[in-house]
Amino acid sequence: MANDDNCGICRMPFDATCSECKLPGDDCPLVWGQCSHCFHMHCILKWLNSQQVNQQCPMCRQEWKFKDHETRH
Repeated sequence: MANDDNCGICRMPFDATCSECKLPGDDCPLVWGQCSHCFHMHCILKWLNSQQVNQQCPMCRQEWKFKDHETRH
């Protein structure tokens, strides 16, 4: 079972950085998909770049779409 405190791609804690960054903060923000899964921005961008055809969430395999935080329901 996935740990909700860790990035599902790099397995590093969300309050730390992804495996490529040295310092936590604005350079390595967290991003959410519409499927509600969360990843370090660098991790999901690298993952999406590796998916040539269908860009899917690595956790649930739904089509990946960034959650729009500006949307009001």
